[in-house]
Amino acid sequence: MLPESHHWEDSNGSQLHPTIQKLMKGYNRYMRPYFNEGPVEIGMSLDIASIDAISEINMDYTATIFLRQRWRDSRLVFPGNESVSVDGRLVSLLWIPDTFIPDSKRSFLHDVTVENRLIRIFSNGTVLYALRITATIACNMDLTKYPMDRQVCTLQLESWGYNLQDVIFYWTRGNDSVKGLDTLRLAQYSIESYYTSVSEAVYETGLYPKLVLHFALRRNVLFFILETYAPSTLLVVLSWVSFWISQSSVPARTCIGVTTVLTMTTLMMGARTSLPNANCFIKAIDVYLGICFTFIFGALLEYACAHFCTVQHQTTPPPTKCLSSPQELLQEFDDSNGNGTMPVVSSSQPNQVLELGSTQKDLVDQSGTSVSEAEATEKKPEKGCGLTSFKNAARRALSVFNIENPHNIDRHARTMFPLTFLAVNVFYWLYYLFI
Repeated sequence: MLPESHHWEDSNGSQLHPTIQKLMKGYNRYMRPYFNEGPVEIGMSLDIASIDAISEINMDYTATIFLRQRWRDSRLVFPGNESVSVDGRLVSLLWIPDTFIPDSKRSFLHDVTVENRLIRIFSNGTVLYALRITATIACNMDLTKYPMDRQVCTLQLESWGYNLQDVIFYWTRGNDSVKGLDTLRLAQYSIESYYTSVSEAVYETGLYPKLVLHFALRRNVLFFILETYAPSTLLVVLSWVSFWISQSSVPARTCIGVTTVLTMTTLMMGARTSLPNANCFIKAIDVYLGICFTFIFGALLEYACAHFCTVQHQTTPPPTKCLSSPQELLQEFDDSNGNGTMPVVSSSQPNQVLELGSTQKDLVDQSGTSVSEAEATEKKPEKGCGLTSFKNAARRALSVFNIENPHNIDRHARTMFPLTFLAVNVFYWLYYLFI
């Protein structure tokens, strides 16, 4: 029996009040409709009022929804064609489905100024039960293409205690059962598509009815282009300015290189603050920031290499040739087509001066040593010339890596760095946008 302070009113006022009281007499709210006669069919529809937040860190989203459920209870049939809107606070007098959101982390029913419930009873026994709920729901995200990613989230509705033998869930109008997603505006996302499905939840205690709303979210990349991609690209271009600065301006080029490296490091740290610290995700934005950091650091190493080559080029002496035997001296004289005397100091005997006369046979030293005696001394090991030969051989081996003009390093870098960076960018955007 209803308390006398509660009045059930509609357009017929006092005529409806005894009718509802008659319906409530003998009504057991603990027994579902059609008990022992078959399952209760419960139709669902949703209005998505808002999606307040989508968190990549927690991998969830917060949404406010209007959940409407319809079912038929033969115990509530009354004559006429009218419907009765019952105060939501009297919901405890009726049987209602035990619908819940399995992926919900936190949820609550709005209660300002009263609990946001609606109960409407139709003359054929159909009951409409509506709720306004805000829930934080888990959404598994794949962030490998962040921020060019596309996420598919779900909103699932299941029965807590009634299995498929007791209740059956269905969407009242298929995909049209969900309203509000078409007009929803989000900060970083746009809703690409959505659809509904009917499934079954399998648990150890049995099979339970399940309805699923799938909706795809496409992230708006323009925000990240302006916030991350454009600044990092400009930093790479700024590092190329050092290629046009003279190599002698060590402070200027070093300052540009170190400043761009530190600024890029700060930008990389700031881009990671809004993302989950998960090692399993190598995100697209991490790849691009890594590419930019590599080019900036490469520009700094380019100057170090160019400066080193310049210093080596200035301090490296020209290779010397060791002439230790008279035959080599004669050959050198023939190559030069000389016909006078040419004093030559031997590396093995610094005090010995050789004179080349008009004839090759008249080769004598100042002490009167003959050519045959000079040839005899040729057989002795000459340590000074051997060390010089070893040094020359080492220089020839290293000459493969030597650059004749170190300034060419900067000239080549002015072309190679921009072209390589452009090619990497083309490959990057094609891969993450179209593959």
